[in-house]
This record gives sequence, structure tokens and C-alpha cells, in this order.
Amino acid sequence: MTAATPRPEPSPRLLLASQLIFNLGFYSVVPFLAISMRQDFGMGAMAVGIVLGARTFAQQGLFLLGGAAADRWGARRVMIAGCFARITGYLLLLWAADFPVFLLGAVMTGMGGALFSPALESLVGAAEERRAALHPHKTTLFALLVIFGEIGAVAGPLLGSMLLQTGFGTALLVGAGVFAVMAVVFSTFLPATTASAVETSPGHPAGGPPSGAWSCLREKRFGAFAAFYGVNLFAYNQLYFGLPIELERSDAGLGALSAIFAYASILTIALQWPIARLVKRKGAGAALAAGFTVQALGFATMAAMAAIPPPAAFPALPAFLLVTALALGHMCVAPVAMDLVLEFAAGRPTGAYYGLLASCGGTMVLLGNVVLATLYEQATTPSLAAAPPWLVSAIFAASSAALIHRFLPRPIPAPRPQQLHPV
Repeated sequence: MTAATPRPEPSPRLLLASQLIFNLGFYSVVPFLAISMRQDFGMGAMAVGIVLGARTFAQQGLFLLGGAAADRWGARRVMIAGCFARITGYLLLLWAADFPVFLLGAVMTGMGGALFSPALESLVGAAEERRAALHPHKTTLFALLVIFGEIGAVAGPLLGSMLLQTGFGTALLVGAGVFAVMAVVFSTFLPATTASAVETSPGHPAGGPPSGAWSCLREKRFGAFAAFYGVNLFAYNQLYFGLPIELERSDAGLGALSAIFAYASILTIALQWPIARLVKRKGAGAALAAGFTVQALGFATMAAMAAIPPPAAFPALPAFLLVTALALGHMCVAPVAMDLVLEFAAGRPTGAYYGLLASCGGTMVLLGNVVLATLYEQATTPSLAAAPPWLVSAIFAASSAALIHRFLPRPIPAPRPQQLHPV
């Protein structure tokens, strides 16, 4: 008998398409979950908030576990498990008739993302290692990953709004079908590796620190970097937490929210690639500092404008300025940070590293939003009292801009040439 031919390494196109389709299946359902809970089942704001919060916490909190699972059992298995978790979650939401089942279904959808995303990012990291070895000056695949994810985030709600015309159940069934197809594709085309380690390269020698599923937790330098990077997710999360409050303050109305989100996605799709090329030339430290500085300036601008009435001709102007700053900062920071994970890992499995990066972001969102919650209560009308939450956010972003460069991966010293001594 001849040995089975191993599957080739996954194509970057397959990985990027997977990110797009996964976001398509997600955003065609989850943004409409709150509407269905209120309108179809008459649930109150507290029940809706608990369900949505539990879904987010399940996803962000379990990223580290999902990444470690990818390192232990291979990205392919964990990505397939993520698809089945999403299918289970959608079917539970379809069958749900009371709050506990809704809550369980929402948590399962979050678990699906926690399993899928770090495993996919580890495969993209491995592909980036191979690509960088051949084309070291090209823009990273992580910039493309952001773009493809945004395309799915834009197309998903459009698909969902069409499916909702026949009921939320239709959207859930179609979403479950999307993830079922993805599970088959992953089973067929992804290599059945046992770990998601990147290939050893001259820049990432195999003789680094010992690996392990939780090795990233023992690295204080990476832990500090992940904590400061978590401010990026906290800042971007203000599009969901603080932006509706700003629209209420400016009297622009929540009807402007969908237009602003569409603007943010279009901005990312149009500018992520040229920005990634620019920051590639400037270096990681400069890119991270610039990104967080832009976000800090966006928050500071909001603090300055919060005390005065918005312009009558364009009341949503402050909101658009905020979204522009947060999107530009995110485009500078996110691909660079994901690329730096490869240097921190130094040839070891990367799933847990990407998981810890995301989990730190989720923790920062939770802690930051607790701090801001009471401050936002005073930010619904133009006054000096509306400025503090934006000032606090600006301080967070400015701190990362000033300090994160201290925790970049240390450069690997070149081998010392042997000295020849005369005899």
C-alpha cells in the first residue's frame, strides 16, 4: 500500500475567503438578534443586554482557549469545531421559545467565533511566514484579512435584511447552512496538521524558549504588549457603546447609525491596503504609535465638541469624525500587531498567542466599559459633563501610543562570527 499523499498547505485565497464567508454568516444573523428578541418574543432590554453580553464575553473570553486548542489539535479540527458550534447556536436560537435557550444559543455562537478566529489567524500567520521569506517587502496577508473581513461585515447585514422578509428563522437556517458548507470545505482542503506552528525560518529559529499550549502566558513582554494592544479593541468597541450616545447628544438620531457603520466599512475596504503598505515602510513601532495617537485625537475631538451643540446643517459631524479616527487607527494597528505575533512566537505554535491577544482586548473592553458606563449617563446632552468619557478614552489610547513600543519583540541577535586566533 502506498502512503496517503499529504494535503498541501492551505492557499492564502482559501483562508481569506474563509474569513469573508465566516463574517457573512455571522453578520447576516447576529445584528438582528436583538430586534427578533424584542419584536418576536417581547423580551425586555435587560434580557437582550444579557444575551448579547454573554455572546460577546463567550467569544472574547474563550479566544485563548480556542487558540490553545488549535496548537494542541491542529487548526483544521478546531475551525471545523467552530463551524459546528455556530450551527448548534443558530439551531438553538431557531428553536428557542424562552430566555434560557436564547442565552445558550447566543453563548454557542460566541464559542464558534472563539474556536474559529485564532485557528484561522494561526494559519494566516504560517502563510505569512512563507510569503515573507519569498517577498519580504510585500504588504502582509493580515491587511488583506482585515479587508476580507470587512467585506463580509458589509454584505452580511444586506443578506440578513433580505432574509428577514420571510422571518428570522430563515436567516438562522441560511446562516447554519453557510457554516455547514464551510465545515465540508475545511475538511476537504485544509491539511490535517496536529499543531499550528509556523515554519521555522532564519528570523524565527527553533532554538527559542520551550513551546507549549500556554507558553504565551509565561512571557511578560508579550503579556504587556497584548494588554496595551487591547486598547485598540476597547476604542473600536466605542462604535457600539459610545456612538449611539453621541448620536442622541447631537440629535442626529439612531437612524444615522447604519450609515455610519457602512461608512466605516467602506473606509476600511478602500484604505486598509494603502495604509498597510505605508506602515510596512515606517516600521511596527511607528505604526502602532501613529494608530493609537489618531484614536486618541478622535476621542479628544469628541471631548472638545461634546460641550457645544452640534452643527445644525450636519449634526452627525462629531460622530463621523470619531468613526474616521477610530477606523484609521485600527487600520494602522491591527495588521501590524497580528504580524508581530509571529516574532513573539519565534517559530512556536501561534494559536494561543492570537487567542491571548484577543482575550486581552475583550478584558479591556469589559473593564473600560465598566469605567465609562456611569460617565456616559451624563453625556446625552451638550454640556461639560458630556466630555469625561471621551477624555478617559483619549487617555487610554494616548497611553498605548506612548508605551506600547517598549514591549515590541526583541530583535534576534545575529550570530557572532568566529574569531581566528594565530597559533
